[in-house]
Amino acid sequence: MKIVLSKDIKDIDAQTVEEQGITSYELMHRAANALTGEILKQYSGGRFHIFAGPGNNGGDAILTGLNLCNAGHDVTIYLFNTTGRLSDNCQKARDEAATTTGLNFIEVTKTFETPQISDDDTIIDGLFGTGINKPLSKGFAAMAVFINNCHARTISIDIPSGLMCEDNSFNNMQSIIKADLTLAIQFPKLAMMFQEFGQYTGEVRTIDIGLSAKAIAGCQSPYCTIERAMVAPLIKKRKRQTHKGDYGHALLVAGSYGMCGAAVLAARGCLRSGIGLLKVQVPASCVEILQATVPEAVVCPDYHEHIFTSANCDITEPDAIGIGPGLRQDPLTAEGLKDILTRAHVPMVIDADALNMMADGRQLMRNIPAGSILTPHLGEFDRLTGKSKDPYTRLAKAIETASNFGVYIILKSSFTSVITPQGEVFINTIGNPGMATGGSGDVLTGILTALIAQGYTGRDAALLGTYVHSLAGDMAAAKAGQISMTAGDIAGCLPQAWMSLAGDGDNAG
Repeated sequence: MKIVLSKDIKDIDAQTVEEQGITSYELMHRAANALTGEILKQYSGGRFHIFAGPGNNGGDAILTGLNLCNAGHDVTIYLFNTTGRLSDNCQKARDEAATTTGLNFIEVTKTFETPQISDDDTIIDGLFGTGINKPLSKGFAAMAVFINNCHARTISIDIPSGLMCEDNSFNNMQSIIKADLTLAIQFPKLAMMFQEFGQYTGEVRTIDIGLSAKAIAGCQSPYCTIERAMVAPLIKKRKRQTHKGDYGHALLVAGSYGMCGAAVLAARGCLRSGIGLLKVQVPASCVEILQATVPEAVVCPDYHEHIFTSANCDITEPDAIGIGPGLRQDPLTAEGLKDILTRAHVPMVIDADALNMMADGRQLMRNIPAGSILTPHLGEFDRLTGKSKDPYTRLAKAIETASNFGVYIILKSSFTSVITPQGEVFINTIGNPGMATGGSGDVLTGILTALIAQGYTGRDAALLGTYVHSLAGDMAAAKAGQISMTAGDIAGCLPQAWMSLAGDGDNAG
């Protein structure tokens, strides 16, 4: 699904009106009907308090309130018209509301007396939508604080009032309404995909109101979500007459004393993702653990007992190298990383402490082979590029870094982003909080290394690997529950995830 930029939304609405032969006010009614249906699915009793602003978002809110009133609910609408300037459609909605019997309609032109709102009531936020480009101030900022201090359930229409669609680096984050549920109209907005803004958006549901597909497709946006239908066809079908050499040779460099489990999890992720031959280099103290838990892998012991120091496997043999899980940071390990980056000429998957050691020596970045994949979580990326004051700035840095070094970046968070060297951003929306557990990223590193070794492009490997990792995570949560699931459960569900996706892509073989 394309994530449309705020600057294009009005044009999409206008093209929809023209194509479908309707008025913009009829389109507003259509939106209100869809919003009403979703709100009533959430309804559990109490009154509705609807806060409407002077623009089209306020018009959506007013018409939604009229629908709820006509359905027999106790509704109060507060229209804030402090300047005497309403949008044309908001004015039409206001005129309808003012003549509706049984509706408590209050138009605020000067002062506003805050109402008594019970905990079991529902607040509908329709103050401002996607058009704002500056922070809320004065009375509207106070209104946001008032709503946030209420204990009633809050539902925002399209986007929480005060939150800008993309760049909030200059926003006053104290003056944004904190919704429990955001009903995004037609498509999500980029700001909803930032982990840091979850406290404002709450749960996000997208409401289809039939906007022009042609207009949406014509918008130039680098952002879209990763969809099942996008990744399933990427899976390569296996031929009947093949051998292990046809499915890639991967090398994983992972583990340290006390962190051998990271190497085990990465190896399991790799082996469960189609690799033909896997070698794992671990410190000598980890060899027996690997051979006992992952017998399918060839284990190469490091010369050092406790840490990785230098490649003890022939690094000219593998088709891909994964490095980082459980390494720990050490000067000798940093030298070993530098040696591999200097001598290896195959794509790499770089994770965890390998990334942290690059942050201490940024010149190492220049040696990363083209087409490699970096998998930092937010903290690791900030260490690598410098701390960002907000998520939009961080994403811009990721786009710049991917372009400058010719690499793919998987920026891990509750909404993981895949960034390509061409500036595309694909956002993963599946997965669950149970995946926020130690070792989850190690499994992902193994998956990605297997895919690169099998000849998938960096782009396809990053998209497919990110999606199947989260799909396995959702399957693990269904079996073990989000509280009890472990990274091992994610690896254990990879067969089910791959079979599910391969069936969609007609690649079951």
